[in-house]
Amino acid sequence: MKTRRRTPAGAADAFGREVLAALDGRAPLEIIERDDGFIEAHDGAAAYFAPHPRWPACERRAIRLARGRVLDVGSGAGRVALHLQGRGLEVTAIDNSPLALEVCRRRGVKRTVLRPIEEVGRFPDGTFDTVVLFGNNLGLLGGRAKARRLLRVLRRICRDGALILAGTLDPHATEDPVHLAYHRRNLRRGRMAGQVRIRVRFRDAAGPWFDYLFLSRGELRSLLAGTGWRVRRTFGGKGPHYVAVLEGE
Repeated sequence: MKTRRRTPAGAADAFGREVLAALDGRAPLEIIERDDGFIEAHDGAAAYFAPHPRWPACERRAIRLARGRVLDVGSGAGRVALHLQGRGLEVTAIDNSPLALEVCRRRGVKRTVLRPIEEVGRFPDGTFDTVVLFGNNLGLLGGRAKARRLLRVLRRICRDGALILAGTLDPHATEDPVHLAYHRRNLRRGRMAGQVRIRVRFRDAAGPWFDYLFLSRGELRSLLAGTGWRVRRTFGGKGPHYVAVLEGE
């Protein structure tokens, strides 16, 4: 369950410390803690530095559609921004982790802005042609109401015909009883089944709790109604991971 994170001012930048450690040659584990006590640890930090040939196939196919001025949301260590800069595109990389943006700059990302997705409306109207949310970062939309609000804001700061390239996974593509029980718990609480509440941990640092949203293709189409976006196509195989290409209406 590869995820991303929020880091409000003053909170421990656990994710940033993780990617900085990876940049400095260490091999940190990525530890995700869910609010039901489920904990997952894996070597996911390496994925934030992966060159284009090592990206998931669905991301490699979708990124070909990026054009014009690009907003890379949740830039992490800068893999998307660096790839698109190499193609000659103008990229603005945003993240709410100061240390992650330091990593981006050290690796050569030209334009970085310390900003959470909740504040993308601070960009002028009609600024971007493409928005990229890779590494399951569609999850940063958080939940049903917040997602619809942020999608409308993204439509405003994008030009007509703009695209969102958004990675996520289908939370229903599992038979794990722990995850299925969590889905049922969510539904009882009036939340979407794939809306997880998690935090990132690194050594003695624990980031803040935040909501992260996983969606099936059908749930995504339903969520988009009235936001100014439609699903143009999706890339993905038989597994749960896919990239949705959203087009501004």
